[in-house]
Amino acid sequence: MRCPAFFDDVSKIVLYDPLAEFLGAAEGGVIEYAYPDAVKSAGHSCPTVAGAYLMNLKALAALYQDGLPQRGGIRVQFRDDAADGVTGVVANVSALITGAAQDNGFKGIGGRFDRRNLLSFNAGFGAQARFERVDSGAAVAVSYRPERVPIAPAAGALMQKVAAGAASVEEAHEFRALWQDRVKRILIDHFADGEMIVLAKG
Repeated sequence: MRCPAFFDDVSKIVLYDPLAEFLGAAEGGVIEYAYPDAVKSAGHSCPTVAGAYLMNLKALAALYQDGLPQRGGIRVQFRDDAADGVTGVVANVSALITGAAQDNGFKGIGGRFDRRNLLSFNAGFGAQARFERVDSGAAVAVSYRPERVPIAPAAGALMQKVAAGAASVEEAHEFRALWQDRVKRILIDHFADGEMIVLAKG
């Protein structure tokens, strides 16, 4: 899979997964996720997938300043319904990274490693999402404001032409470059922008 070069420059998310250690899937239970993992899971790279990745990265960094985040030990709640807007897309990225699942998740082994009912919707709070440590109850609320990184003026018209099958090869190439340039600006240039990924105590 050949991806834009900047994908390799995006910060990675490293977690400890006790289930992976128990079953020998990863040495020491240490698992690393990179932006291309989210892209493969979603099937595309866009501002929503980029924002979802950063929401998880920033929330977990805030919650686990004392060590690696524990995959499977994080409850993720969303304000809106899974079918509203891009909530489902964001939730899928969160499920990938945190291991949180609804009632169809892994049931555990001997009373351990249960991943069910850690992912929920329609929570009704003000922020877009809330991440909570199961072990301590510490929580952080997270919202994503993609408007902080506006799309290039030409990209909208080009997208319509590409979608309609009316774009030239050059126009299609230009659209894709502009689209991924916005993703790059979100993930790299605005990585430290506290007004784009907004954190608050949960």
